[in-house]
Amino acid sequence: MCGIAGFISSLLSKSDLEIATGKLRHRGPDVDGFFFEDGRFNIGLGHRRLSIIDLSEAANQPMQSHCGRYVMIFNR
Repeated sequence: MCGIAGFISSLLSKSDLEIATGKLRHRGPDVDGFFFEDGRFNIGLGHRRLSIIDLSEAANQPMQSHCGRYVMIFNR
């Protein structure tokens, strides 16, 4: 069971994202990952991972496209 956090906000920062994602540690204690882009509206994606099915680092999130334009987090 993994945990996902995210926002689009002009008021929230990367440290807010880290705090929110940290509160989900019980959902995924194995790995955490972050994407943060600041601009007119800050965009933050955070993920806590519970490694059960895929133990490789290739399954860590957020995942980014090869060109770097697209970023996503998900849970099946």
